[in-house]
Parts: sequence; C-alpha cells; structure tokens
Amino acid sequence: MRAEAAERPLEESKAAVRLPLSLPAISWVSRLVELAAVLGASYLATLIYDLRVPQDLAINYGRLTLLTGIVYLVLSESMGANDVEAQLSFRKALGRVLSSLVFTAVTLLTVGFFLKATEEFSRIWVVTFFALSAAGLIVTRAALIPLTRRLKRQGVFNQRVAIYGAGPQGSRLAEYILGHEKLTLSINGFYDDRVPANVQTHGLPVLGGSQRLIADIRQGLVDQVIVALPWSAEKRLREVVELIALTPVRIRLAPDIAGFVFAQRTVVLLGEVPVVTVFERPISGVDQALKWLEDKVLGLLILAVAAPLMAVIGIAIKLDTPGPVFFRQQREGFNNRPFLVWKFRTMFADRCEGDNIAQATRRDPRITRVGALLRRSSLDELPQLINVLLGQMSLVGPRPHAASTRAGGRVFSEVIARYAARHNVKPGLTGWAQICGWRGETQTEEQLQKRFEYDLHYIDNWSVWFDLYILIRTAATVLGQKGAY
Repeated sequence: MRAEAAERPLEESKAAVRLPLSLPAISWVSRLVELAAVLGASYLATLIYDLRVPQDLAINYGRLTLLTGIVYLVLSESMGANDVEAQLSFRKALGRVLSSLVFTAVTLLTVGFFLKATEEFSRIWVVTFFALSAAGLIVTRAALIPLTRRLKRQGVFNQRVAIYGAGPQGSRLAEYILGHEKLTLSINGFYDDRVPANVQTHGLPVLGGSQRLIADIRQGLVDQVIVALPWSAEKRLREVVELIALTPVRIRLAPDIAGFVFAQRTVVLLGEVPVVTVFERPISGVDQALKWLEDKVLGLLILAVAAPLMAVIGIAIKLDTPGPVFFRQQREGFNNRPFLVWKFRTMFADRCEGDNIAQATRRDPRITRVGALLRRSSLDELPQLINVLLGQMSLVGPRPHAASTRAGGRVFSEVIARYAARHNVKPGLTGWAQICGWRGETQTEEQLQKRFEYDLHYIDNWSVWFDLYILIRTAATVLGQKGAY
C-alpha cells in the first residue's frame, strides 16, 4: 500500500491554492536529474582526457553513455532508490544509489565481455566516467534530499484527510497516521453523525456529520476521506460511502480494529478480495535456491580447505584422551525437526551427555585439554560442515540448541514464547548473534533474549551478501572472543 505522510490539522478558512506537487513527482525530477548527471559525467570524462576517436567509435561512446543511464534508472528503481525513505534520508539513499551504479557497471562490463566489445573503449575513460557518475549522483542526492525534506515539513506534499468515524477505530487510525513519519497526510479532523461536534480526540476536533463533510469537500478543503467504521456495520458503511461517492474525492476504507495489530503487513489481492499477509515463509522461492547453492558450493570449498586441519585435530583428540574423535548430539533444526549434529569430541568420553544437556561453563571439569582449545577457537564445530552438505544445516543461521538447554533455570522455549521462530530457517554453523558477541554459555534470560533478537534480525534481513559478511567476520570475531568454554 502506498505510504503517505502525517501532520497535525491545517487551519484553513477557505480553499487554498495548492501546488500540484507530490513525492512521486519529486522522484521523477530526481530520476531526470540523475540521468543528466550520468550524461554530464560522460562529457566531463571526454574533456578531461581530450578523447579523440573516429566518428564511428564516438557513436559507440554515446550509446554506452545512454545505455548506462537507462540501466542505472532501471536498477535504481528495483533497489528502492526512489522509495519514500530514500527521498528523505541521505544515508539510505547513498547505499542504494551507489549499489545501483556498481551493478550497472558490472552488468555492462559482463555484456561487453561476451559481445567482445570492451576493446573498443578506453579503459581509463570508462573508469573516469563511472567515478564521475558516482560523484554526480551523490551531489544530486545531497542537493535534492534537503529540499525535499524542507518541502515536506512545510506540508507541500500533504493530502488533506478527513476521517469519517470518531469511534475507537477512527481514533486508532488517527494515532497511527500522526505517528508515521513517512506519510504525507494532514488530518483536518473527524466527521461523525453520531458524535457531537467540537469533541477532541488526539487533539483533533469532530467537525460535524456527513453533511458538513460534503460541504467541506465542495469547498476544496478535503483531498481524501478515510471511512473508519466497524466492518460489521455493513449497512451504515454502504450509506456513508455512497453519499461521499457523489463528490470528486478519494475514498478509502480503514482496517477494522483487529487490522491495526497487523498494520505493517503486506496487503495483496486474493482474486478481487484484499487480504493481509500476516507472515511469509522466510528465505523462500529464489532466495531458498540461492541459499542452497551457497551452502553446497561454499560448504565443499571450506571442507576441502579445512580437511588437513581436521585430520590434525582428530589425531590430537586421539592422543589426548581415549574415545571417539567425533561426538553426535541431538539438536532441533528447521521446522523443529530433530537431527544429529556432528562435533569434535571436547569432553571426556564417559562425561558426554546425550540427553538433559547442561551447557559448558568456565573451567568445566568435563572438558579435555584439547577440547578447551577447540572450544575457545570454535574449531570443534568444523564437522558440522557434514550437516551442511547433508542439508540439515546452513553455513549461516541461528545456532542449533538442544531442546533441554536452559537459561536462568528454565528451558529456552519457556523463557521466550516465540523461541520456535528461530526454526523457520535452517540452523547455521555460525550466525549473526555469534559474531556480535552473543556466543557461548547463556546464563541469564536476558542473554537468551538478546541472542534471540539477533537471530530474528538475521532471518528478517537475509541476503547472500549478509551471509558472506558474517562468514568473513566469523574467523576474526570467534578467535578473539572469550565467551565459549
């Protein structure tokens, strides 16, 4: 659903002349200015290097410049560079704009390579062109965003909204609008035939009934009406909507009271009926295929590199204490399905626990000398690469815990009611919580809560790049921490 913004009611005694401006209109201005910045970057790069090429090749430079601008506009649109938050926040816009330009460069270079066209262009010109394009795009956004924010504060983009219905549903709607910074809406007030005029709700007055609303619309004081009546009042809803429909104004139906609980959820059409998507399966569709490919390819590469080290570790375990090299213990995986996790044995063979597992503590007498070193460096987790290749785990994800593990004397699932949400994705060999310091023994419920929050953040924000970032940071972070015993 389109985001539109919220301000306190505007005092208007007569229909004001309003500028035909909106955030979408400003975004189109931004697109045109950015296209001009790319074209200008090409011209400057040509001047800087006094580029002189035959006429037939000069046409190719022009085509490359225009193609760069078009591909950039397409990619920037798909990456959200023109969304409301990117129009109002330089920090958010910067990442999306530069990412779009980088992907544009990679796309064109890849196409040029396969078409064997890269030899036709000066490499130093191409590098300068993209560098100047980046600078031009940054300057463009740095100039447009403060202007856009200033206009928004002045209410230039705001649509004047009337809420019909001053009951609990209308009150919740007004509270939501007034607390939503990204919306571009100014609430004139409430209208309701069953509530006396001049009553205040959230600092907003009840201006009158449906006839007063019609009069205000006729005077040009209202751009949009949101009907906030209980959906069960079907007859009243129809009567109000049919009456307002006689005027040239946008009419919207506010969600019922229960709808505000899921206010941030996506609304989609099921046939012709709008339904709220309460929860999507995380990492599904194409993302699931990418995650699978990442686990298999990188898992095999890491296993091949780590194999000699794993052999040395196995010999050290055998020489240190009698017993098997590996230890298998039940964990809960995707969809709460149990599986056996592989680890190097770090405890004395007769003290390894299969059920009612107690987390290892500092100076735990169950841990062997080699085991202590393996735990501090997390090298005891390396055999879980087998679980990754078997499809039971991922390289990155929430760490798998035994169902009986406790924090503050209570099992994890009792401490956090939504703890099972961690199992909506496969558990990982490493995870976002671990590299952020939430690793090792969980002594208190607060520690478990923090770990859970980081795990949910990873699930909600997953990407291949996020996984690679976590993998790169894992070695340095884990080796330097002291949380694991």
